[in-house]
Formats: sequence, C-alpha cells, structure tokens
Amino acid sequence: MPAETTFHVPRSTLHILLIDNYDSFTYNLVQYFGELGCDLTVWRNDAFTLDEVRALNPDAIVVSPGPCTPAEAGQSVAVIRELGPQYPLLGVCLGHQSIGAAFGAQVGRALQPVHGKTSPLRHQGTDLFAGLPETVTVTRYHSLVVRDLPPELVATAWTTDLEEEIVMALRHRDFPVYGVQFHPESLATQGGMDMLRNFLALVREHRGMTGQGSGAGA
Repeated sequence: MPAETTFHVPRSTLHILLIDNYDSFTYNLVQYFGELGCDLTVWRNDAFTLDEVRALNPDAIVVSPGPCTPAEAGQSVAVIRELGPQYPLLGVCLGHQSIGAAFGAQVGRALQPVHGKTSPLRHQGTDLFAGLPETVTVTRYHSLVVRDLPPELVATAWTTDLEEEIVMALRHRDFPVYGVQFHPESLATQGGMDMLRNFLALVREHRGMTGQGSGAGA
C-alpha cells in the first residue's frame, strides 16, 4: 500500500482520494473539503497503482495543482484516463491540464504566464458554477493552458489574456470529470467554496447518494 495521510472529519458524507502533485495548494484543498464534511485520503502522484485506487474505492478523486507538466505528474493522467469513466473527478490547475492531456486536447505554453493573478471568469452557470454570479473573480497560477478541445471535452468557463480566450473550466460530455484552471481553494477566488460544494453535489448525484455517507473506502 502507498504511504498515505487520512483526515477523518466527524459526520463525513463522502470519501475523497486527493492526488498530491507535490504542491502546497494540496492542503488548502484538504482544508476546504474537510470543512465541507469529507474524509480525505492523500496520496503522492507517484506512490500508488491504479489497482490500489480501485481497492480504496473512493466516492470521488481530486487531482491537485502542481509545479510540473501533465507528462511529469506521476499517475495523474493515467488515473483520469482509466478511472474517470467510473469515479467522479475534479482536476485543479495541473489536474485540469492533465484532464486535457488524458483526452487528447493540446496543452501548451500560455501567451502570458500568470502567478497569483486575479481574473474575471465568464461561465455557463451550470455544474461547478451553478448559483454563482454571471462573472466571478478567480485566482490563477499557471504557465500552461488547454487548447483545441476534442469533441468529448466541453469548455464551461473562460477568461481573456492578450486577446486569447483561455479555457478556464471544462467537463467531459459523458463522464463525471470536471477541470478548473484556476484555484477555487484560494481566498481571493470568489465563490470557491461554492464551486467545491457544487462538485460534491455532482458526486452525490452520480453515486446515488442522499444525505448520509456511502461507506466507500471505509
């Protein structure tokens, strides 16, 4: 079994596997999901196998931000490609780029790398963005962007840099897979906790859960 850290929160309703791409923002996500009542298991991106994920059987998987490219993100792309059809999955920043790589989008250098920049986000008002204002401010740390989405990926939010429209969120047409290029776990992101709460609602819907937990991964 991989080395792991498990955080138990009273009255938890969902068990989330959080794949840590060696990034400090991982534990901001741990804190946010913990405040939303989840149990979390955190595994480093190179310290587990896909069969171990299946044995853990989490309710959902979250792929964290990280300082590298999808090709350097351990098992992240493989998890998304192989397990996305079965498990609800959220990719954040590098996790979002890894979703793009897993399903055949182009992942390349941004025209304008950003580090701690806040940007206005336009979105479709559904899925992760249900109930949010039409435009929200989000926090960005990235030098890569996802372009040229394949038919199975749908853009759901955008911002503009140097006249280029940047995909800031996406979803899979058929699977419960969602990605955000920005950081919902940043204090400067407007409605970030609501976005994560919306993801958990989508997880419950997919898992057929209402109210109390499934016991998955216990």
